[in-house]
Amino acid sequence: MTAYILKRLLLIIPTLFAIMVLNFAIMQAAPGGPIDQVIAQISGQNTDATARISGNTSAPGEASAPRSDGSSTTRSARGLDPELIKRLERQFGFDKPMHERFLDMMGNYLRFDFGDSFFKSGSVVDLVLEKMPVSISLGIWTTLLVYLISIPLGIRKAVRDGSAFDVWTSGVIIVGYAIPGFLFAVLLIVLFAGGSFLQWFPLRGLVSDNWEQLDWGARILDYLWHMVLPITAMVVGGFASLTMLTKNSFLDEINKQYVLTARAKGLSERSVLYGHVFRNAMLIVVAGFPSAFVSVLFTGALFVEIIFSLDGLGLLGFEAAISRDYPVIFATLYFFTLLGLLLNLLGDVMYTIIDPRIDFERREG
Repeated sequence: MTAYILKRLLLIIPTLFAIMVLNFAIMQAAPGGPIDQVIAQISGQNTDATARISGNTSAPGEASAPRSDGSSTTRSARGLDPELIKRLERQFGFDKPMHERFLDMMGNYLRFDFGDSFFKSGSVVDLVLEKMPVSISLGIWTTLLVYLISIPLGIRKAVRDGSAFDVWTSGVIIVGYAIPGFLFAVLLIVLFAGGSFLQWFPLRGLVSDNWEQLDWGARILDYLWHMVLPITAMVVGGFASLTMLTKNSFLDEINKQYVLTARAKGLSERSVLYGHVFRNAMLIVVAGFPSAFVSVLFTGALFVEIIFSLDGLGLLGFEAAISRDYPVIFATLYFFTLLGLLLNLLGDVMYTIIDPRIDFERREG
């Protein structure tokens, strides 16, 4: 197993490098870079979200002229002091060729020096640490509830396969899977957050404005009160696939010969199910926990954070993409890609811990 882990760790290096190269090239080719953002603000042009997404920060009738260094400068810059443009290029690092900027960036990242944000005060590390509690709260609660709901439900569906319970729960799962999380979040706001009907839950934020003045018991209740709707929106779309995975895993194991042998020995159905089937059936479910947590933590919460005004990593990444804040974009991409690759390796290690019969080294040989 040690040789396999070392091989996977070495494979992370080219994988991470390829991902960074691809995304760096795409971002450099996209119009509306950070220099354009500053020029548009100096020129008094509209820089709303729609204009930034499309990269059209030019005035009506004006086009963007691409630059050889990978950035782009609008024609509105013609009315600005050329020395100012050069200072902006030096400030943002665009006075260097693209490949040199990339190598400098990767060299800094290898030392875990992620630099400072272009448009927000503070370093990228400080910004990530500031937003992390919100995303961690969403990720932990969502993953925990998804597993607590999906595993018992999947087991029960497998045991009662083909029954009325299995049919109607499958219908509920299909509906939950079909509704996007952000659309369900909007529905929850309309129904329970003062949209058109009830106002049982707060519309925005992780805690109330007077949270600091509350005692510890009231603080916990206030936090949970704010988390109900966002977590519900994320759980509804997340439990469907895991439930069906659990059910199919149990059905596959239940029909194997060792289960028939255990039943023939007179063991109770509960002993057969949880003493023999459970460990083998849950192998793929439990081993996938690390990657599932990362998926919820860093990708699934984007729209939910925006809709409920939760200032987390998803909202930070969205704002960075809109404003072309390259240090935030590439630093978070580097860190969380590296984290995801390491957690995928952890998932393989968990396979061997749960079932020692699995030997990745022998399979590769």
